[in-house]
Amino acid sequence: MRVTADTNVYISALNYEGPPSTFLRLAASGEIRLSLSDAILTEIEETLRNKFLWPPDRIKAAIETLLDITDCIRPTVTLDVVRDDPDDNKILECAQTANSDYIVTGDKHLLKLCQYDGTPIITVAEFLSRFRQADSP
Repeated sequence: MRVTADTNVYISALNYEGPPSTFLRLAASGEIRLSLSDAILTEIEETLRNKFLWPPDRIKAAIETLLDITDCIRPTVTLDVVRDDPDDNKILECAQTANSDYIVTGDKHLLKLCQYDGTPIITVAEFLSRFRQADSP
């Protein structure tokens, strides 16, 4: 199962214990294939540095870990779908290029779409619930 996650999912997973960190562990264990792009990676770095005041060595280690457990995708499309927050388009671009089965986010602008190009856009909690149901006999 291929999944694209929004920056907010990574930030939550890296800073707090809870559903986003559980989600990230699924990628680390190889149970899901998590795709990200350079644009998403850059936003993660900037947020950790500017909002959470992480030191450079800690950011570097986090980015290296993310690169180890994800597939880095170079989007082949440029989209203008999320007009209320154009920065969110990078998530859709990554998901479309990666041919993701799900887009996982906590962002209201993306969640409002419900799906893009046939790909469901859901919260981390909803993804984990669906994943557990699909995994149970």
